[in-house]
Amino acid sequence: MKTTVKQREHTGTFGRVVAPMALVLGISGGVTSAQQSDTPKAADKPAGETKEKAAPEMAVEEPGEFNNWITFGLGHYWVDGDKAQFQYRRQQPAATFGGIEDFHMESPLGKKGLFQIDGRGIFDNNDYLFKVGISDPDKGFVRVGYREFRSWYDQSGGYSKGSNAWVTLNNEELHVDRGEAWMETGLTLPDFPVITLKYSYEFRDGKKDSTVWGDYNIRYPLAGTAITRGIAPSFWDIDERRHIVQGDAKHGIGKTDVGIGLRYEVSDNDNSRNEHRRPGELPPAYTPGSDRYVTQKEGVQTDLLSAHAFSETRFNDKVLFTSGYSFTTMDTDISGSRIYGANYDPVYDVNFSRRQARDEGFLDLEGGSRVNQHVANLNLMYNPREYLAIIPSVRIEEQSQTGVTDFTETTVGAGAGLPTTTDDIINRQKREFIDLTEALEARFTGIKKWSLYARAEWLQGQGDMQEREREAASGSTNLFRQTDSERFTQKYSVGANWYPHRKVNFAGQYYYKLRQNDYDHNVDSTVYTPLTTADLYPAFIRQQDFDTHDVNFRVTWRALNSVTLVSRYDLQLSGIETQGSTNNTGVGLSKIQSAEMVSHIFSESVSWTPLARLFLQGNITYVFDTTDTPANNINGAALGVVQTSRNDYWNASALVGFVVNDATDLQMQYSYYRADNYVDNSAYSQPFGAGAEEHGVTATLIHRFSKNLLGKATYGFFCNNDQTYGGHNEYTAHMVYSSLQYRF
Repeated sequence: MKTTVKQREHTGTFGRVVAPMALVLGISGGVTSAQQSDTPKAADKPAGETKEKAAPEMAVEEPGEFNNWITFGLGHYWVDGDKAQFQYRRQQPAATFGGIEDFHMESPLGKKGLFQIDGRGIFDNNDYLFKVGISDPDKGFVRVGYREFRSWYDQSGGYSKGSNAWVTLNNEELHVDRGEAWMETGLTLPDFPVITLKYSYEFRDGKKDSTVWGDYNIRYPLAGTAITRGIAPSFWDIDERRHIVQGDAKHGIGKTDVGIGLRYEVSDNDNSRNEHRRPGELPPAYTPGSDRYVTQKEGVQTDLLSAHAFSETRFNDKVLFTSGYSFTTMDTDISGSRIYGANYDPVYDVNFSRRQARDEGFLDLEGGSRVNQHVANLNLMYNPREYLAIIPSVRIEEQSQTGVTDFTETTVGAGAGLPTTTDDIINRQKREFIDLTEALEARFTGIKKWSLYARAEWLQGQGDMQEREREAASGSTNLFRQTDSERFTQKYSVGANWYPHRKVNFAGQYYYKLRQNDYDHNVDSTVYTPLTTADLYPAFIRQQDFDTHDVNFRVTWRALNSVTLVSRYDLQLSGIETQGSTNNTGVGLSKIQSAEMVSHIFSESVSWTPLARLFLQGNITYVFDTTDTPANNINGAALGVVQTSRNDYWNASALVGFVVNDATDLQMQYSYYRADNYVDNSAYSQPFGAGAEEHGVTATLIHRFSKNLLGKATYGFFCNNDQTYGGHNEYTAHMVYSSLQYRF
């Protein structure tokens, strides 16, 4: 019996043995996708990027089959430089880690039943899994389990190149632990409804960085005076809990399958955002500024109940009809405060606030909201011919929201003689909307070597929103607004697949999407009149339209029996047009193009098998992404404040695999990432463009000692050259990892 190198890594002789790169960047058996990736995070990759082509197959002898296994692994990272950034980019600890990488055991029960246990436990990686289950397809199943994993974050602030300003406050190596414990059971008796019940408890606990940075005074050489920049790092303190109970039932009645489901969820989030403002500054008393800490607590408790039902009817070979309906109601209670003090999580001190001056916060926030949502959809698939399918569908959504908040606002004047004031503020909000969506799709395969499809979608929606804010003590209204909205969305897409030759195929798609939003502010207490100088916000917008054109192509060409090339190109053009108001009579400004976005994505992959024991694979992707607004062209004193947003970057990787002999494989991989969008704008604003270069190299040796014993050894080198943060986030790292798997 023959098997391939790729099969042997995953499901062949030694079962669930992970690929070498998973060994480098994470432990096998349920590691998150972010941990298994050796390239920059998914957010850094172009939208729509497809998976790499599988490595060529090379035949070796299959030594046998085993159903149970246990894998032990041990590794270590030596990191020189910023450990926090390394852990964030690689999602691995900068330390020793190891333990039980993967464990699986199963045993038959009766004629069809099966008992299974799976587990994992990696120390210093906080990566744990345990699940046990009993199942029988003619009776049902019972499963219980627990899993937990860790995500790392880097609490770095901003960097101002002009003055070489960089602020480090706390331990930058932050992490958040996520976990879930669950228990589920199901009844799967023949000719009886399939019923499932599940309870799960989820949590998220730890600290992560925040993009809301604190202000800091720097001295820019060209200006010669202090300039304020928001570069001081801040962080979130996360404490979240959730309980979920859900049940489903499904049964077939004649040609129709019907199902119902219920979900009840209770959550309790007690998070806080912690910010350090003007660190290190000690100005005279009553001078605005100076060193102080801000803790904004945000408590949210939710109570959600959702019910749904569906049906699926096959009238005949040509007609399939499906329908669904769901109702969701959610009650939310909120709490919180925003307090300034000499440390994080302070008690409100009016004297401290007066000394700092010009700080605005709030106390005793309470309130909540209720959301009711109804969704219904109908779908029909009609096949008048074998080569033609027509699919019309309709979706209706209705939603209503009501909310109220009550809090005490704290405000301090700019001078020593101005007292601290507190006002009890009550805010009420109500919003309702209804959306109707129709869609029509057609698929055609009646032309030899062609597959064609087209889809059109239309959405019409309308809604209204009311907002009112008043002071509890005086009863005076600070804000009163009533807005009616209408929206219309249309999207059209066409595509084709062409197979002119067994070694060549083409695929192409184009779509156009337009969304139009109209707002009528029937009542608005903030509009400009001769008696007030209000700024209209946020009721300034009267109309806003979004349009997108997207075209993409893919070509797969097997140039030689041993060479395959896959080429991809994606072009996306998006624009935003906005019309604003001038006064409360509804007179509008001229419509202008407020933003234009252009994105090009090129990618190429090559697979080559020059020898029976050797394969090579390479991939390269380039993304050109830019957003331009009228503010980019401001001249005069404001020149350079707003720049064109760019997100251009390269991704490249290469993989080489060599079968040394029937018992030994060798694999090597290289990855590269480069972004060159950094512009030193520190004289005018905070630079936000990305400038970075990353390299990763790994080598893995896989050896089969016997039919049921396999070992792996991996070495890796990684480095990050950082421009955005002035080199403060740079690192180099070496890694060694080994594992031993025993199957039985």
